[in-house]
Amino acid sequence: MSIDPRATLLDIVAAHPATEAVFRAHGDRVGVCILCEALFESIENAAKLHGLDLEALLRDLEAVAGGTKR
Repeated sequence: MSIDPRATLLDIVAAHPATEAVFRAHGDRVGVCILCEALFESIENAAKLHGLDLEALLRDLEAVAGGTKR
C-alpha cells in the first residue's frame, strides 16, 4: 500500500482508521496533536510544518494502512 504524501490527514484517516494511532504517535514525539492542528493539510505539509520525519511517517502509515482499508 502506497500513501500519497499529497493526501490530507483527513483523507488518510477516513480511508484507513488505524492510521490515527500513527499520526498521534508521531505528533507525541514533537509535542503536538497533528490531527488537531493539521487535519486538512497534506501529509507532506503537516510534516514540514511540525518538524516530522516525512519518510518515517509514510513508512509507518503504509505499514498500518495495508490491512485497514475500508
